[in-house]
Amino acid sequence: MSLTTFLVVLNASLMNVAIPTMVDEFDTTITVIQGAVSLYSLVIAALILPAGTLPSRHSVRRVMTVALIVYAGGTLVASISWNTTILYLGWSLVEGAAAAVLFPLTFTVLTVSYEDDDRAKAFGLLAGVSGVGSTLGPIIGGALTTYASWRWGFTLQIVGVGCILYFVQYVSPTPLSETRSSLDKGGTVLSIVGATTLVTGFLLTGKYGWLVERRPFFVGAVQFNPLGTSPAIWLFGVGLLAFAAFVQYERRLERAGESPLVPMSVLTNRPFLAGVITYNIRSIISAGFLFIFPVYLQAVLGYTAFETGLALLPYSLASVLFAAFTTNWRTYVSPKTLIQVGIVCMGVGLVLLYEQTGPDQTISGMVIPVTLYGIGVGLILGQITNMTMSAVPTADSAEASGVLNVSSSIGFALGTAVVGSYFLGHFYGGVVDRVLRAEHVAVSTEQRNDLVIALEDAAETATEATQQRFVSQLTPTQQQLLEGIFEAAMFDAQRATLLLLVLIVLLLLIASTFLPRQIPEADE
Repeated sequence: MSLTTFLVVLNASLMNVAIPTMVDEFDTTITVIQGAVSLYSLVIAALILPAGTLPSRHSVRRVMTVALIVYAGGTLVASISWNTTILYLGWSLVEGAAAAVLFPLTFTVLTVSYEDDDRAKAFGLLAGVSGVGSTLGPIIGGALTTYASWRWGFTLQIVGVGCILYFVQYVSPTPLSETRSSLDKGGTVLSIVGATTLVTGFLLTGKYGWLVERRPFFVGAVQFNPLGTSPAIWLFGVGLLAFAAFVQYERRLERAGESPLVPMSVLTNRPFLAGVITYNIRSIISAGFLFIFPVYLQAVLGYTAFETGLALLPYSLASVLFAAFTTNWRTYVSPKTLIQVGIVCMGVGLVLLYEQTGPDQTISGMVIPVTLYGIGVGLILGQITNMTMSAVPTADSAEASGVLNVSSSIGFALGTAVVGSYFLGHFYGGVVDRVLRAEHVAVSTEQRNDLVIALEDAAETATEATQQRFVSQLTPTQQQLLEGIFEAAMFDAQRATLLLLVLIVLLLLIASTFLPRQIPEADE
């Protein structure tokens, strides 16, 4: 289970530092590569609930073996991809589908294999292994991207799958449930529709707006902007209705004596739901931070992908140490208090990064805030998974794991899409505003927004290479005007996005107040 977690986490962290390089190699935009990352999360979110029930109905060993083979196939396709369509197929779709099975499987197996303090240690070590993956990922990915190719990051994962397949023989060959129930097809469809529409709505907000139409949205040749609204608000509505229908359908199924996809006892378990919400908001923050930070370091400060990995090293090491070696602290300090201390550390780290943002910022100067942020993540991960999974009976662990992981997946998609689009929106808006001020041109808010959209559509200028390519096409006078504008706009965008993340950290702190003081003891 630990090796599997390591591999899946390594995959995500490998590619974060490679995003600007992939933009150049595929001659595309950051938005397109961001879309691949978001689609990966979308596929996981859509499939993770039904996938989480597979160990209850089939051999755990067989489920894991098939998922790993599928994952290796997607990794192979991604490693040889010659355009973004093939990259989407291998990375986002095939790997995403396999990861939807593997993510909840790790939590489920640990829950049924350990009890009490041993379970806390197991989840703490799993979080530590996850941290090791995020530690090595940026360094390995940065080195490969800088000195060879990001494609080797995918190729190495195939070797990792081979190692894990050898150890699969130690996984239980029997299903987790003695009674083999049929798949809840209605619940599966409703959960997929709900997760897919919600996450897709989040993905569209940056380009098309939250409520009011920002630009026309076309489905084929047909424009879809009813009453001048954004398509996102309609997708949110469909998603929320689908999840409401899902809850009602599961309740009716359970009353009829049949097997629902998720038992109502899980959906109405308050300590469990408090843990799920806390875990979700933490995922939003982590996804947003790990998207904007590498782009900022490479696009503005001019660091290579390898140097970006080194800049993230203090975060990764701190999260490993504090996730793996603080599980016993709950003997002296309440797990809830440890989580809240971790949240405060995350917020302080982000505030310090905000204060430092500027042309004189260095890797050595970022060590303290990045380490503080990592300590916060480690303290949270060292407690939250065990606290959340321990709130439900062992018999419902597979379904509970699916709910926890689908929440996390939606959080990662939301963080990558919304925080990423907020970052890029501020950058493009900053470029337009500075050009208008330099030319002493006054325009209306509507005209200004049209100019921002036109700049977004005309050229991707959020990486150093594409900025240079864009500027080289201009006249010397125009080049002189734009000298420094891109850099200043990116600094402002970074500061604004860090403040947004701080606000989400405050929301996380509020959510954590609903957590139980101690690890809940569920009835077996």
